[in-house]
Amino acid sequence: MPNPYLPLWEYIPDGEPRVFGDRIYVYGSHDRNGCDKFCDYKLKVWSAPVNAPDKWVCHGTAFATRDFRDHPSDTDWTDNELYAPDVVEKDGKYYLYAYIVGAKGCVAVSDKPEGPFTLLSKYSYNIENHYDDGTFIDPGVLVDDDGRVYVYCGYQGSYMAEIDGNDMHTVIDGTYKTDIIPTSEPHLFFEACSPRKINGKYYLIYSPQKGSRLDYAISDSPTGPFEYKGTIVDNSVDYPGGNDHGSVMQVNGQWYIFYHRMTNGTIMSRRGCVERIRILHDGTIPQVEMTSLGFEESLDPFIPTKADTACVLKGGCFITELNIFDRIVTGITDGAVMGWKYYDFGSDSDPWSLKIKIRGTGCRGTISVYLDSDEGEPAGEASFTENGGIISVKLPEIKGRHAVYLKAKSGYEGWAAEMFKGRMLFDLEEFVFVR
Repeated sequence: MPNPYLPLWEYIPDGEPRVFGDRIYVYGSHDRNGCDKFCDYKLKVWSAPVNAPDKWVCHGTAFATRDFRDHPSDTDWTDNELYAPDVVEKDGKYYLYAYIVGAKGCVAVSDKPEGPFTLLSKYSYNIENHYDDGTFIDPGVLVDDDGRVYVYCGYQGSYMAEIDGNDMHTVIDGTYKTDIIPTSEPHLFFEACSPRKINGKYYLIYSPQKGSRLDYAISDSPTGPFEYKGTIVDNSVDYPGGNDHGSVMQVNGQWYIFYHRMTNGTIMSRRGCVERIRILHDGTIPQVEMTSLGFEESLDPFIPTKADTACVLKGGCFITELNIFDRIVTGITDGAVMGWKYYDFGSDSDPWSLKIKIRGTGCRGTISVYLDSDEGEPAGEASFTENGGIISVKLPEIKGRHAVYLKAKSGYEGWAAEMFKGRMLFDLEEFVFVR
C-alpha cells in the first residue's frame, strides 16, 4: 500500500503503531476534512496483517467524548476533542491513554487491541502546579520488560511519570519528572512524545520546536537523561509542512517510521504515511526522505497513480478533497512541481507514454515530465488547453528505478503573461504510464 497507507478518504494523524499478535494496529487522532480545528471527538482503530500491510480494516469508533451513531460518549465530565492516544498491553489487557483538550485525560481498557475501550479512570495523582488542569498531553506509554509502566507527555515542555502497574492510571508519588527532553539546543522539544525500547535502549521520538519533523533521543534508562541523535523524517521537505507526530515500529522484520502529511491547504487535515528506516548497530537511525512508497518497495507504473499520493508539492500547489471519491492537486500555477518516488520501470527497452488526466481551469500551457530531478532537460512534455482532459506525453526508453516529477508551465507570453500571472493552470487528477 503506497502513501498514504490508509484509504485515501481517511484522516488519521498522530499515529502510534503497535504490533499485537500477527496484526499492526494504528492508534491516532481523527481529523476531519475541511475542519478549522485539529482532531475529532472520537478515536478510530485500523489494523492490518503484519505480512499483508496493504489490507487495512477499520474497527470503528474505539473511544469518544460525544455520542455517535455506533458509540455513546465515554466521558461524562467533558465533550472536548480527543488528541493523540496511545495503547499498550499489560497482563492480557489493552489500555488506551487519551488526551482531551482542556480537560482531565483518562485511561480506558479493553480485552481486544481494537477495542472498543471502556473507561477505567481519569489519571490519579498528587502533583503540585501541574498545568492545564492536570491533563497529560499527547501521552506515549512504555511497559518495560520488568512490568513497570511509564507515561511521557508534553507541549512546549516535556514531562514523565511512572504509572502504578496494578491499576494503570495512578501516578506513583515522587516519580513525576519535567524536562525529560530539554527545550534547549540541540533537543528543542516541542510536543509528541513517543517512547520505544529497542535493543535494550530507550528511545523518545518527538516533534521539535523548529521545522516539521520527527527527531529522536536515546537513553540507557527510561527516566533519562536522553541524548539527542537527530531527525528521522521531515514532512516539510519540498512539501507543505505542518506539525508531526508518530513513532517507529518493526513490522515483519522491517523497521518503519509512521508520521503524517498535510492536505486541503491547511495543517488541520492530516493523513498517515510510513517510510522504511534502518536502525544501525550503534542504535542511530539515518534520516529518510518522504516518498510515495508506504509499505511498497516500488511503485508500479502500469497502475494509475492518484494525484494525492504525491510526496513532492512545490510552488504553492496542494492536495484537496472534492468529495469522498475525488482528491486532486490544485493551486497549480506557473512553475509548480509535483513528484512521486519511486517507480520501477523494469529492464525492457521500449519507449513509454504518460497519460495525464487534468481538469481545465480556462488556461493553457505545457506539462513537462522529469526523471530523478525537476531540473535540467525534461524527458518529455505536452501541451494542455483551457478545457483540460487527457494529456499524452511521449517519453523515451526508461529502465530501472526513478522518481517522476511533473512541472507546469504557463502558455502565455508578453502582455498576456502578466495578465495570467498567478492563475491556476489546471487541477491534476491522476496519471498512468503506458507502452
